[in-house]
Amino acid sequence: MIESALLSVHIAAGAAGLVLGPVAMRAAKRAGVHTRSGEAYHWLVLAVAASAVVLALLDLSELWWFLPIAVGSYAFALLGYLAAKRRWRGWLHAHVSGQGGSYIALVTALLVVNLGQLGLFVWFVPTIVGSPLIAWVNYQVAIGRRPKRARRAQALGGAWV
Repeated sequence: MIESALLSVHIAAGAAGLVLGPVAMRAAKRAGVHTRSGEAYHWLVLAVAASAVVLALLDLSELWWFLPIAVGSYAFALLGYLAAKRRWRGWLHAHVSGQGGSYIALVTALLVVNLGQLGLFVWFVPTIVGSPLIAWVNYQVAIGRRPKRARRAQALGGAWV
């Protein structure tokens, strides 16, 4: 009984994270939709990771592999979240990489659960597709092309995110 309830929470949080991730990614990079959806996304990834850990502990012999995946997935989300909150030097690259990495983890989980019968290939497709996209966005940030609104806000003396 507790396992099925926990699994329901795990699935619901994961599904919500899969929806909110692109909302935050596509939203204008300023206070509002981007920050609210990003904040909710962080807590959803934490819920997914925490529920995965508990599910693994309830059936350790079968689900032991949930533990390193849950910890790694949340580590990415936490990196991205803290980078945006603390704004250390190079924070935007850490934010993009962390949030992007955690989204890759969510997509990987979705594919493995639903298409796992296709073999190990589904474990790597999100990383093969997502990593170059993260690298491209970080390159765009490095050369000053992203985020455009951030440059305008900074030029006007304002903050963004």
